[in-house]
Amino acid sequence: MLKVLLIGGTGNISSSVSHLILEKGYSLTILNRGKRETIEGAEHLNADINDKSALKDVLKNRTWDVVASFITFNEADAIRDISAFQGKTGQFIFVSSASCYQKPVTSYPITESVPLNNPYSEYAQNKISAEETFMKAYRETGFPVTIVRPSHTYATRFPLPVGGGDEYTIIDRMKKGLPIISPGDGTSLWTITHSDDFAKGFTGLFSLQKAIGNAYHITSDEVLTWDDIYKTIGKAIGVEPIIIHAPSDIIALEDPDAVANLIGDKKWSLIFDNSKIKNAVPDFCCTIPFSIGIRRTLSWFEEKEERRIISAKTNRTIDGVIKRMERARE
Repeated sequence: MLKVLLIGGTGNISSSVSHLILEKGYSLTILNRGKRETIEGAEHLNADINDKSALKDVLKNRTWDVVASFITFNEADAIRDISAFQGKTGQFIFVSSASCYQKPVTSYPITESVPLNNPYSEYAQNKISAEETFMKAYRETGFPVTIVRPSHTYATRFPLPVGGGDEYTIIDRMKKGLPIISPGDGTSLWTITHSDDFAKGFTGLFSLQKAIGNAYHITSDEVLTWDDIYKTIGKAIGVEPIIIHAPSDIIALEDPDAVANLIGDKKWSLIFDNSKIKNAVPDFCCTIPFSIGIRRTLSWFEEKEERRIISAKTNRTIDGVIKRMERARE
């Protein structure tokens, strides 16, 4: 039986991976701080991975066929992981990000050979540093790393260009008939992937020898404009959204985080060539269209009131952008 350790394992993407691992009949261990809901059927190890002493205790005399980290974000984290898992696993999967790919985008579709260079996003720069650290360890010591780069993957988050994905703010505005913001003219093409589909490609890489030392992005082949995404969400909740278009630079004036989020990522059309993951995992196929997947996400938010967070900051940002656009028109 394949033995898998997930560092994280209960988040937006990793929960789907956890459930699929168990469906496949693999042995699953999850290492985290125990602050989220547990996954039934998995062994849970509770420790702060940044606490060297606690980590050493829970990993003592343990080995796994596959270890995958969803909470490695920078070079220091990568060094920590290499030190902790060298000799303890036959494969270490680092979950990086497709936001690492070169911006501005210069060619389509995006393949894994596109340079990693995103000067707008500190998050992407840190992930790139982590990738470089892992690959250096692979070359010098044989550390068995595989790199995976998700793009906009959703399940318990809304895939949105403006406003936090873990908030309910945009849905609340739509229901109240309040306008929302779409970057640019709303026609940038974006790839949306449900985490259940992502999990198929991800688990297909487990213990795959040719995946060691390689990087793969795993995305759907479904491509939608931002306006189409908003309209699909609106249809799912029974409203016609009021969409205001605004340049990403204007949005960034109201929300400095938009420099990384929009200018460093979502303002660009991002279309991916998935040939490499399909070559490695021949049965990988995304089967959840956004029109169905978003209804699952809405149902998840509706299950518990505490999940329906309304952000005053997001509302201020949207209202501020709308006022700027009104003044510009005047």
